[in-house]
Amino acid sequence: MPRGPVMLDVEGLELAAVDRERLAHPLVGGVILFTRNYAEPAQLAALTASIRAMRDSRLIVAVDHEGGRVQRFRAGFTAIPPMRLLGETWDRDVAQAAREAEALGRTIAGELRPRGIDFSFTPVLDLDFGSSGVIGDRAFHRNPNAVAHLASALRRGLNAGGMAAVGKHFPGHGFVAADSHTDVPVDGRPMTAIAADDLVPFGALVRGGLEAIMPAHVIYPEVDDKPAGYSRVWLQEILRGRLGFDGVIFSDDLGMAGAHTAGDIVARAEAAVVAGCDVVLTCNDFAAADDLLSRWTPPPQPDLARRWARMAGK
Repeated sequence: MPRGPVMLDVEGLELAAVDRERLAHPLVGGVILFTRNYAEPAQLAALTASIRAMRDSRLIVAVDHEGGRVQRFRAGFTAIPPMRLLGETWDRDVAQAAREAEALGRTIAGELRPRGIDFSFTPVLDLDFGSSGVIGDRAFHRNPNAVAHLASALRRGLNAGGMAAVGKHFPGHGFVAADSHTDVPVDGRPMTAIAADDLVPFGALVRGGLEAIMPAHVIYPEVDDKPAGYSRVWLQEILRGRLGFDGVIFSDDLGMAGAHTAGDIVARAEAAVVAGCDVVLTCNDFAAADDLLSRWTPPPQPDLARRWARMAGK
């Protein structure tokens, strides 16, 4: 059975019968793990092995393991610092900051891959404008060239450890104060301003072969009236067309408030895929996941298998 376009989560430290039923559904292609799914490294390895054993075309397993505030697995893993610290090093010593970024990428991959994790949703390519609490110290720097340099180094480390990278949150979540987990952020800047700043790191990593990108649940009304994750303008014309990106586009979690503009969970998934997302995420809402799996018939996605394969570990 080929991998489908839905990535969802599981309930606990091991697969329950209801998890197995969901993961066997043909729409499912991957699993994202959270803190509730982790006790210690051996348990994690057993959980991911059971997920991988579910299907002939094994399910892809991922996690948010950026460092700082966003690191789901802690006990038994290296504490990854917030990326802002690398930016502060960059201000003093560019070469040293790049070495540290690459080393952290190697550490992330070197600790996750042996436990059955295919990739982390990292690096954050948003700029630190000083106004976004949800981004904040997750961003490397305000300078787009610094972000591009450090994120590229981190990706080299991930790749050296056999892991793909996911740049987020396209085209940039750092300027708006509102948090898309709880609000519908609106960034009113013109395209010229966004292109001159926020798109620089995305463009640099795309040219370097970045494997995947996650768009923001942010509306940029000077460009389109839809959030970027539901926008053909952002995903098809700008990301695929202008930037030339050919990797995987993952939606951000469709349960976030910023995603609710499209309607119910089926309408959200449909809007994301029609706009250009390859894979949709539904997290922390098992009723919504069950509704999506029972009612959604996605449009044809001829590139899905090829793009999923890029995330399966190197």
